[in-house]
Amino acid sequence: MPSLSNFTASPIIKLLYIGDSGTGKTGSLTSLVAAGYKLRILDFDNGLDTLAAYVQKECPEKLDSIGFISLRDKIKVQPSAIYGGAAGPVVPPGQAKAFTDALKFLTKWEDETVPSEWGPEYILVIDSLSNLSRAAFAWAQSLNPSSKDPRQWFAAAQKGIEDTIALLTSESFATNVIVITHVNYKEVTEGVEKGYPNAIGKALGPTLARYFNTLVMAESAGVGKSVKRKIKTVPTGVVDLKSPITFRLDAELPLEIGMATLFSELKKPL
Repeated sequence: MPSLSNFTASPIIKLLYIGDSGTGKTGSLTSLVAAGYKLRILDFDNGLDTLAAYVQKECPEKLDSIGFISLRDKIKVQPSAIYGGAAGPVVPPGQAKAFTDALKFLTKWEDETVPSEWGPEYILVIDSLSNLSRAAFAWAQSLNPSSKDPRQWFAAAQKGIEDTIALLTSESFATNVIVITHVNYKEVTEGVEKGYPNAIGKALGPTLARYFNTLVMAESAGVGKSVKRKIKTVPTGVVDLKSPITFRLDAELPLEIGMATLFSELKKPL
């Protein structure tokens, strides 16, 4: 029987990275590029401008180490069951392809390489889970567009997202993974809020964290040029953050170098 004295931590990191919009999550990946990692991004947010600007400023010679695929379904205004048959912004049936295209690229990238075999020098980034969840919901609608019960769509979308996360965090997916998403605040008891990773529906957010050993949060304070951004690594009163090495991490890391610091510490022997 194995004992913990024989345990060796995996060199592969699976990280859930949350934060409100504008806290610098995507831009903070710059420090990983500067540290020599190759990033491959599934971009659902059309928000890579900041990352491109920071890499151009900090390490322009490494721009080619970032590859990305942008995925988003086209939305049209037409009658929808969600709006009681009235016109609303929806993805037309048969045209919801972003979610299934994402799964295809998780199997084989555009350059014919296999993401699960990229190894420890690569990081697959999902940016963001919030919009991947929207794509999963549109896909679920396309499977049964005539349904008058949206709960069927939510259930199918939730299962699709949870199965995708299970794939990305499995041992067989031998590549570093960062899943970026927003924070969904919910009242758990009267007057008490908790923050969970934003996904599809109410039930999935609290479940997602169990798939990751590391959950950190980007946060900003102040306004204008005096704004200060940081990465929080320890639980707050609202969000249950975690990592296997909390005891040797500062509670807050500077956003500019925080992700590189975090990866460096996580890859050290326990």
